[in-house]
Amino acid sequence: MRPMPRRSADRRDAPLDREALLQALRAAGVPMAGDEVERALGVARRERAAFRSVLDEAVRAGDVLVNRKGELLVAEKLDLVRGTVQGHADGFGFLVPDAGGDDLFLSPREMHKALHGDRVAARITGTDRRGRPEGEIVEVLVRANRQVVGRLHHERGAWFVEAEDRRLSQDILVGPEDRSTAQPGDVVVVDLIAQPSEHAEAAGRVVEVLGRPTDPGMEIEIALRKHALPFRFSDAALAQAGKLPADVRPADRRGREDLRGLPLVTIDGETAKDFDDAVFCERKGRGFRLVVAIADVSHYVRDGDALDRDARERGNSVYFPRRVIPMLPEQLSNELCSLRPAVDRLCMACDMEIGPSGAIRGYRFYPAVMHSRARLTYTKVWQWLCDPSTRDGDEARALGAHLDDLHALYKVLHAAREKRGAIDFDTVELALVFDDEGRIERIVPTQRNDAHRLIEECMLAANVCTADFLREHEHPALFRVHEGPSPEKLEALRAFLGSTGLSLGGGDKPRPADYARLLARIEGRPDEALLQTVLLRSLSQAQYHPDNVGHFGLAFDAYTHFTSPIRRYPDLTVHRAIKACLAGKRYVPRDSGWEALGAHCSMTERRADDATRDVERWLKCWYMRDRIGEAFEGTISGVAAFGMFVTLDGMNVDGLVHVSELGRDYFHFDRVRHALVGERSGRVFQLASRVRVRVARVDLETTKIDFVLADEAGEGAPPRDAGATATRAPRERAGRR
Repeated sequence: MRPMPRRSADRRDAPLDREALLQALRAAGVPMAGDEVERALGVARRERAAFRSVLDEAVRAGDVLVNRKGELLVAEKLDLVRGTVQGHADGFGFLVPDAGGDDLFLSPREMHKALHGDRVAARITGTDRRGRPEGEIVEVLVRANRQVVGRLHHERGAWFVEAEDRRLSQDILVGPEDRSTAQPGDVVVVDLIAQPSEHAEAAGRVVEVLGRPTDPGMEIEIALRKHALPFRFSDAALAQAGKLPADVRPADRRGREDLRGLPLVTIDGETAKDFDDAVFCERKGRGFRLVVAIADVSHYVRDGDALDRDARERGNSVYFPRRVIPMLPEQLSNELCSLRPAVDRLCMACDMEIGPSGAIRGYRFYPAVMHSRARLTYTKVWQWLCDPSTRDGDEARALGAHLDDLHALYKVLHAAREKRGAIDFDTVELALVFDDEGRIERIVPTQRNDAHRLIEECMLAANVCTADFLREHEHPALFRVHEGPSPEKLEALRAFLGSTGLSLGGGDKPRPADYARLLARIEGRPDEALLQTVLLRSLSQAQYHPDNVGHFGLAFDAYTHFTSPIRRYPDLTVHRAIKACLAGKRYVPRDSGWEALGAHCSMTERRADDATRDVERWLKCWYMRDRIGEAFEGTISGVAAFGMFVTLDGMNVDGLVHVSELGRDYFHFDRVRHALVGERSGRVFQLASRVRVRVARVDLETTKIDFVLADEAGEGAPPRDAGATATRAPRERAGRR
């Protein structure tokens, strides 16, 4: 054994940290017991707690492993791959390496050692029969699951919980004494009292009985727990919210510009309660003055306080059908910070001068106090814009000219968007109409009109000014970044377009304008929906990051989120950064760097999307359960080797037609063409083609719907190489703005 390096008596010269620990283990060259490392590093008695903390941190990070003898080993010397487990409902899984590269396939036997989401260290053992690298879990570094929501079952004398998250494919054993009052079939929450291992099952104790699976609202209760969404505010946050004033106090007005004489209005949907933004527009010569006033949440929620900690943990409000999980308590989100009509409210204003071509000539940010003139809805504003004769009443007459100016500004900004080459996919939005028990009664299309679009353009303008302001002041912040297609996605896109006789300009680095020109070229073609879908899927997902790389979909060099601090935490941090710039200071988020904060906020956004999709999927399954046997027209919205997914017209309900239901033939998956092709018949089922299907099965537990072709002889099946004639465009917008 080589001589060990020893720490100096002066800790300032040789700090007790993870690197010192790793250096000691590397120098030893052999596994060491914890007390041996303590002696080697000269850890004093008073430093032992700190040493244990450093050791625990190193083990959680996967830098150090503990063998069966309790000895410490340097992970890098074991040629291990560290990463996160992704489970599959069929029992196998994958290890996604921290360092990137190919995922490791984990067999069902290996997945018995860990659960979905766990961080593990694994050894590459070879390749499976499909040529994928295969791994063996050596050590579970961090257990991700402390609680699990699922359904309690009782079979052959054994009690167990089947997790609602199908990626947790292992059943969780529950002792008879640990099931509380739960009955078979109940939805329950269990604390894991024993994690799974190679030779033992996971075990849990029921800590909450939620009710029966079909109870009204149960789908939301399940989603909250399945996706670990914080839905109860801490006592400290509620206490702080309770001490806030009901109205704006005189002291709060100091140092603010007075916008109460300006006819600012809010324009939102009929059910909205948290009014983030208000707008005012007037003509200025050949151009416009646009004021976007945003609720000043940062005045009441300070970095690091109890409200801020809860808001940061949530990351954003989550909007379920008929229920909202707000980022902030209702005393703020619906009252004190909401820009309600006829009351004074604090705001941050972005005051812009916009030229006749839509170019922003100048802008100014300042804290202000405002007084909203009206709470308007998109429906009412669109009615007034379409038919001025409907503007009856004092409110309509007083605001009419203001709304006309807003509409004129929208047309200018929209023309500038088209000239800029921003990508805009046409969509048809659908609304769920519920009965008194919260079940879907019907699904109806919603009309997106210029009232929606003019507010969107106003918010885009304010967000662009915000990004420019922060860049001018060289102040770090979370930008909303959206990168162009990856080389792999671009190659696949070009291969597909080549098969249709089309091409995307821009070479290896296409610009948004190249996408926009191609979208214009395909407008009206029978395969427009197919091409639009493939173009959309080639784009990356937008995220929050301190490194500004621009927003590809919107064709902006810099873009950030400023306009929704009530419901998005990144916007709240941007407000703090703006105030710091105005005061000649710097804002640094407490307890987190900008990059880590951006990753967290991107995660909470994805988490909310996943949870709301789960709820909508369950509700749609409930809606379809009485329609088994009925036939519907639909569009092929996804193609894989095992079958094709079909989205029903006017309903946004998705289901699977398994490859075995396509007819007596061998069907092969053509990845380039996004199609299943019959070997003998030559029949082609291609992305965005039209089909007629019949509902065969609805499974509420797995939220899956199975379709079969409406006629066994092929009724409704597309002809060979059929072009797409889908009437419903893809639901997603480019990169989630």
